[in-house]
Amino acid sequence: MSSPSPAAPTVWLTTLGCAKNQVDSDKVTARIFEAGYDAATSAEEADVVMVNTCAFIEAARQESVDSILDHADRKRDDARLVVIGCLAQRYRTELVESLPEADAVVGLDSYGSLLDTLDGLTEWQPVGLSRRPAMDILHEIRRPTPSTPYAYVKVAEGCDKPCTFCAIPLFRGKQESRAPVNIREEVASLTAAGVGEVVLVAQDLAAYGRDIDAPGGIVDLLRFLSDVDGLRRLRLLYLYPKEIRQTLIDEMAGNPLIASYFDLSLQHAAGSLLKAMRRPGDGEKHLELIERIRIADPSAALRSSFIVGFPGETAADVEMLVEFLEEARLDWAGFFPYSPEDGTPAALLDGRIDDDEIGERMRLLQSLQEDITAEASAARIGTDVEVLVDQVEDGTPVGRSFREAPEIDGVVLLDKGAPGEWLQARVTGSYGSDTIAEVVS
Repeated sequence: MSSPSPAAPTVWLTTLGCAKNQVDSDKVTARIFEAGYDAATSAEEADVVMVNTCAFIEAARQESVDSILDHADRKRDDARLVVIGCLAQRYRTELVESLPEADAVVGLDSYGSLLDTLDGLTEWQPVGLSRRPAMDILHEIRRPTPSTPYAYVKVAEGCDKPCTFCAIPLFRGKQESRAPVNIREEVASLTAAGVGEVVLVAQDLAAYGRDIDAPGGIVDLLRFLSDVDGLRRLRLLYLYPKEIRQTLIDEMAGNPLIASYFDLSLQHAAGSLLKAMRRPGDGEKHLELIERIRIADPSAALRSSFIVGFPGETAADVEMLVEFLEEARLDWAGFFPYSPEDGTPAALLDGRIDDDEIGERMRLLQSLQEDITAEASAARIGTDVEVLVDQVEDGTPVGRSFREAPEIDGVVLLDKGAPGEWLQARVTGSYGSDTIAEVVS
């Protein structure tokens, strides 16, 4: 009589950082569960606890370390703790030496052997299952069943830009674009599972395809994806301003499937600082780009992010950014304190700004932008919008029009609706960055 097969180990995965990390986690868990492991109901009950970390700036690194230590305290004594992601890639040696709580540290370039690592830690192998193929996270199309009616799809990895403040190329490498057919297969698998909105992400999205000799680049990719069955909205995040050609603006403004939502990675308005960052343009050039977008589509939504306290930033530079924000009237903007990153040229620059001063500048800029965003929200009262309902929170349906990206912008609060529904609604009020709307059909 044969002995019963041992129960499959259970796995819990916590994800930190950006949407690109969440895509990686989705693909990792899909392969892990396909390989026979089971999903744990909580970190406390799991046989293996995994933390997918972020290493973008100091605050993100600290959050990652805190999360690792928290999970080490919460897990069972006999459970294993595995650290993966950007922090594991960038600081593997340091983590191995300083975090004995971690049973394994697996960087991005070692994901191919992640299943082997788990098998070794758990001393488990499904009976009768042949050796599993190596994991290829970027090109993998399998994902878990989505829990939201939107999903992120990463179309490229790495970045070729020489920005002096950014360490991403140091641990994510040079740009590697996916084949269009591979991307389309993943999008189709998501829409078949109920996803209506797909958000394309990459470190340098507008430069997609350059490394694989795809002459039409991102524009051709958008057109190629536009007839995927079940897809209702395509959204683009992370657009490097110098890469935004008129053909892309026209496609985003004119293709009804694509959200006319321009996420512009501007970083600052002072030309001298942008030059020190090895970034293109200045406030005037940024405004010219924004004008081109608004000529193509006066209703376009615009978002950007800005670094505050870059070495050498003066009060005059901050005033220049203030004047730019007042003139640009962006719908959304995020502000991030400069973080010196090991191995980047900016970390060696003189003129470091005191943390308290950076905090004052952040508060000034955030307050200004909050007013601008609130005014833009109030100006939409009386207009009709198409809303995708994401969830129902405390009895209130919460959704988004083309103007709001998931998780980072405001939301549309509705009087009725269920997750996954697409509804026509009329904006009746606003509250800060959020709008209130009544369903009309």
